[in-house]
Amino acid sequence: MPQDASVPVEEPASSAIEAVLPIGELGSLVEGIWQWVNSTLLVPVVGAQIIAIIAAIVPAMIFGPRLRLFLNAQVVERTPAGRLRSIVQAAAVLALPIALYLTLTVLRIIFGSGGFSTSWISATIALMNAWIVVRLVTLVIQSPFWSRFAFYVAWPIAALDAFGALDPVVAQLKMLSLPLGDDQQGNPIRISLLDVIRTLFYFGVLFWFANFVSRLAQQQLEQIDELSPSLKALLGKVLNITLPIIALLIALQMVGFNLATLAVFSGAVGLGVGLGLQRTIANFVAGFTLIADKSIKPDDTIEIDGTMGWVTAMQARYVALRTRDGTELLIPNDRFMSEGVINWSRSDRVVRLHAGFGVSYNTRDLKAIQTLVVEVAQTVSRVVTEPVPVCNLTEFGDSSVNFDLCFWIRDPQNGTANVRSDVLMAIWEALHEKGIEIPYPQRDLHIKSWSGPAVNVS
Repeated sequence: MPQDASVPVEEPASSAIEAVLPIGELGSLVEGIWQWVNSTLLVPVVGAQIIAIIAAIVPAMIFGPRLRLFLNAQVVERTPAGRLRSIVQAAAVLALPIALYLTLTVLRIIFGSGGFSTSWISATIALMNAWIVVRLVTLVIQSPFWSRFAFYVAWPIAALDAFGALDPVVAQLKMLSLPLGDDQQGNPIRISLLDVIRTLFYFGVLFWFANFVSRLAQQQLEQIDELSPSLKALLGKVLNITLPIIALLIALQMVGFNLATLAVFSGAVGLGVGLGLQRTIANFVAGFTLIADKSIKPDDTIEIDGTMGWVTAMQARYVALRTRDGTELLIPNDRFMSEGVINWSRSDRVVRLHAGFGVSYNTRDLKAIQTLVVEVAQTVSRVVTEPVPVCNLTEFGDSSVNFDLCFWIRDPQNGTANVRSDVLMAIWEALHEKGIEIPYPQRDLHIKSWSGPAVNVS
């Protein structure tokens, strides 16, 4: 049958590989890449810049070690200890990249004064600048969080800026916005993703600065002897709460955010405080209450749930309690309000302790025992002489006549078990020197019946 001329004839593939892989499209892609390389890279202006960038490594390798030796020998030793010395030491470690950065800057000035393009040199300088900043952050601050932040944020931004792609990214971030509702005039309120990122960045920097100012202010407050410890703790709490809030408000103002629009979130914030932040707010309020009524102060010796220690710090959410074991307990503030606490030194640091002991029924002069142990207790260094120790007869026990020695100390923060042990040891030595017996428990066993044969125990 003759073939219709109007129907196109499908030509067979030249090979089975071409039927599976689009060799023609790949060839076009490679050809396009090669044309871009020829038109962009393999041109005299770009080639000269690439050669200059490579050649800049040589003087940098010569000048970099000399700069490191100069900083270590002349600058580091003369710089006062602290953050400034850490920066100088980090600069000494980065001497070679800094030397390369300076060499490229000189080359850019030379190329620019000659009327040549400096786009590739400028891009390399931007990348070097970002890398130096990232390394300085990791060497000076030595914080894993800020190191990761500098690596994943500063470096990509510098790379985008170096290759001219930062402006399109910024424009796209401005287009991505979140509607927040309408204002009083009916105009829509929107916040772009760029504003969110800028706010987080500004707030992070201002929050770090607020913490630095708060720590510096608290150090100055600690040096003022006229202020009471409770007032110092109260001022410290106020600074820890107000400065971050001020930092957030300043960050919002820096990005041009209208603070009046925060009323849109009032219902959501109130619900979040009522549900998720209930315990946190309770700790804040309890912390201010504890300081205001002076029930607990720094350096007080307290006991809660059988744990005794002294207060080392009163933060916004917790009280730091250091025990005699050397551990530091962080107890939430609201526990002191709901469960109560024993404050050994609230109004007076002089506290009373007890030391119980017993003597044999063969002892006739019990008043002499009382006088003896009172004198012995006064020989212990931590026992105060006023009030005078008191020894009371408590009971006629099963095996001994029992006494209770009451004595006072004025340094409970140094422990109570150790001074009680010293008093009991002194009583033990004094009773043995006088030949007074301290009996051990005795029991009489009465056998009502015995089914076995009699046993001669003589």
